[in-house]
Amino acid sequence: MGNREEESRGRLERLSASGAIEKARAVIDASPPILEELGMSVDMATELMDKPISGLEAAGGEPSQLEALVLMVGRPPLIVKDGEVQGKHTLNEDFPPGIDGLITGVEPILPFVGRVEFLHHDMAWGGTAWVIKEETDHFLICTNRHVAEIVARRTFRGDGVFTFAPANVPYGAQVDFVEELDADPNPDAVFRIDKFTYLADDASADVAIGRIEKPRADAPFKLKALDLADADGEDDDIVAVVGYPARDGLRNDPTQMEKYFKGLYDIKRFAPGKLKVRDGVSILGHDCTTLGGNSGSPVIRLSDGKVVGLHFAGRFAVGNSAVRASTLKKVLDGTAKPQVLVSEGFQPERPDGAHDADHFDGRSGYDPAFLQVAPVPLPKTPAGITLSKPSDATAERPHELRYQNFGVLYSGELKSPILAAMNLDGTLTRPQKRGSDKWFSDGRLPAADQLGKNDYDDSAIDRGHLVRRAATNWGETEEQAKQSNADSFHYTVASPQHMSFNRSRSQWLGIEDYIMSNARTHGFKCCVFTGPILVGDEPMLKDTGSPIPLNFFKVVTMLAEEEGSLGILRPHATAYVLSQGQLIQRLLMDQGDRETVEGFEFGAFKTFQTRIADLEEMSGFDFGDLKSADPLARRVAQLASEGPAPRPVVTVHGYENIVL
Repeated sequence: MGNREEESRGRLERLSASGAIEKARAVIDASPPILEELGMSVDMATELMDKPISGLEAAGGEPSQLEALVLMVGRPPLIVKDGEVQGKHTLNEDFPPGIDGLITGVEPILPFVGRVEFLHHDMAWGGTAWVIKEETDHFLICTNRHVAEIVARRTFRGDGVFTFAPANVPYGAQVDFVEELDADPNPDAVFRIDKFTYLADDASADVAIGRIEKPRADAPFKLKALDLADADGEDDDIVAVVGYPARDGLRNDPTQMEKYFKGLYDIKRFAPGKLKVRDGVSILGHDCTTLGGNSGSPVIRLSDGKVVGLHFAGRFAVGNSAVRASTLKKVLDGTAKPQVLVSEGFQPERPDGAHDADHFDGRSGYDPAFLQVAPVPLPKTPAGITLSKPSDATAERPHELRYQNFGVLYSGELKSPILAAMNLDGTLTRPQKRGSDKWFSDGRLPAADQLGKNDYDDSAIDRGHLVRRAATNWGETEEQAKQSNADSFHYTVASPQHMSFNRSRSQWLGIEDYIMSNARTHGFKCCVFTGPILVGDEPMLKDTGSPIPLNFFKVVTMLAEEEGSLGILRPHATAYVLSQGQLIQRLLMDQGDRETVEGFEFGAFKTFQTRIADLEEMSGFDFGDLKSADPLARRVAQLASEGPAPRPVVTVHGYENIVL
């Protein structure tokens, strides 16, 4: 017997001990519609129910077949057809008397639950949505964040914008409020989602709110908002999940799933069950039958027809989870906040400070001759960006804010650093404590050209160090390392970053260390350029005029022994982009590289290694001779000469992916 059958046998024995098999046997004589879905007659089902578990195989049955029958009779995902629930009169004694009447009572709200369908995407649809609120000129619909994120991304404001398809066409989404068994398509029941007005971050409840147009008064298909429960549900409340279960082989046993659903997926179903509430837990549990397409389904309490939860996760025959109605109310009234984890020893943030211009006397900033063998000058910045001129500017450094071990080119017009240029000597590292996060303005520039603490009052937006703070902590003396650490806490060195971006950079943060310690490179010195890639469609930080960059780059220059030489050292430069991938995708499309775009995945923030020439095209920077020192460019050219050109982008899953 295989592992799956053994697991099924174990679950059957537990079902038998709980009395579930006896309850299911009592329902079989009523010939519930679910038998037809399972491909069984009443006689076949009765014969299976009468066999002892140990004798199923000898009788031509399987434990999983009997388990399917028991569970589907006990918690059937009933089909909705023409707005009515099929088989509501055949539920077993696990439900209270009059359950069919309760179901009839909630049928009028079932038309306001629909299927979320995607436009320009290779997935036709991806979940369930329902009308949660009526406003003056539109309705709001509710689904899960993980459904919306298939075609949209969150902005710093907390809303969502649609991302782009491979053909550089924006994705879209709509809700079809019918999609019932044997129903003809009804264009009047399909509503385009104009935008997502709320898209939760990764630390918050799995909720997305979309906006759809309100139908005309004389429209043939009317909409109405479902009511949210006044109080959270209680243990054993009789509820139902209404949605569109889809074939979901990732989370469920495919064989078992087919036995349950017999290919009837993607249509509206009504799955009754009970709430499972635990004290102190912010999410609800329930035992309704669900599959992946139920993501975003309302959990409706049958006693009053009100929504007590938003289904977001589960495994068939194992357990399910839902967001509480009270949380949904906070989302609607704007009081929902991301969960912030506070570690032990946390120190409250101190008020901002300010350093006068003379505080920076003696700072040498970035050293282009740091590698000695060859200079690594600052790149030319993108056309159209005006750089600020600090009060201590020199003829040689007209725009550089000079700090200890690094320098910054800054735009007061954008209130944003444009480039951080850092020298790093790994042999002189002197680790420093981060401190209490007190930030300072730089007196060499007007205070009005710099952001401050009040501009970062959204808990989802971080001050992201453009230089890696720990990497600057080096020097011949301890005082130099401390000075460098303190210099990194100036607003001129920080860029607004969404917290899920700023805190998910495991590969990005250690690239310099990896390259310096690699056998292909020489010594433990490098020059690092880091900056935002600003293309003009970035969201703004409140009303400051400062963009929130969606992509960042890093160029690391080392010395490496030239292949075939007798120890001759040459500059060796590699480029990286931290992005959700849309920028990379557009680059490949613009280069006519459609074949390599196919299958390109994006969504979470990732690190990509790119050719420096391609980074120039994306960012507008000019890195000069570093393009000729790029090993990835050489590798791509070599492989292209031997066959079809490879994709000139490497997704950095781990440092071993880096081309050196």
